[in-house]
Amino acid sequence: MTKNLKVLVMGGDNRYLEVINKLASNDVRVFLTGFDQLSFSTPYVSHRELMDIDFSMLDAILLPVSGTDSNGVIETTYSDKTIKLTEYLLNKTPKHCVIYTGIVNDFLVNIAASTNRKLVRLFSRNDIAIYNSIPTAEATLKLAIEETDFTIHGSNVLILGFGRIGMTIARLFSAIGANVTVTARKTEHFARISEMGLKSISTEKMDRIISSMDICINTIPKMIIDSSVINNMSTSTLILDLASKPGGTDFEYACKKGIKAIHALGLPGKTAPRTAGEIIGSVLLELLNEIDYE
Repeated sequence: MTKNLKVLVMGGDNRYLEVINKLASNDVRVFLTGFDQLSFSTPYVSHRELMDIDFSMLDAILLPVSGTDSNGVIETTYSDKTIKLTEYLLNKTPKHCVIYTGIVNDFLVNIAASTNRKLVRLFSRNDIAIYNSIPTAEATLKLAIEETDFTIHGSNVLILGFGRIGMTIARLFSAIGANVTVTARKTEHFARISEMGLKSISTEKMDRIISSMDICINTIPKMIIDSSVINNMSTSTLILDLASKPGGTDFEYACKKGIKAIHALGLPGKTAPRTAGEIIGSVLLELLNEIDYE
């Protein structure tokens, strides 16, 4: 039961508006910091300055999808104020208090360990990642259409990585007639790519075909489109990098070579915030019911 649970939402983008409403509609007491430019009609939602929050009563803290920066500063869309998560604040919470975030960094891992608080990376869950891949793929297609002067149908599209997002993107682009090639490393991924009727190539060998690609979509969260790859690209190639910061593309070098490279972060929140928020909110409600109060 989520009734009487108390959750602090610290910053977030327009996806979190749906999350907040979903929590409130399930009788969760929601305290907001970083949303002072907005108002909510439900009595279950209230705004708080960070210094006025009683952390000892919190059952959970929800951070933005992007988590925090390396110093604990939290990105806010609906406030001009700077808010920061600190070890001092976390130590004030009950031992059962859980920290939920989209992605993690060393700061969050370290602060959770030092305070002995549970840290849950929402986007590492298969359910959220798979559901979220749908608006991500649609937004990627929209961006590809907007940033090119040719049809996606019939174009050569290279997708780097065949994880949960890469698979959905490959399926969508193929469905509208693109000639899709996917890079992979695992034998089971090559088998699945073949079963889907798509072309595949080892990630290490993509330089052999990169010159013929019209669009290159990266989902791998490490430097993969480096200067050696870019040197083999046509200047008309569009790079869409979906990997979390700092991305997997040498953006500076791509710009130097006259190749358009876009670091497309947070696409679901920009193009389908209601759906993306519903996904996060539904899973979060399930997780709140699993909190161990012992």
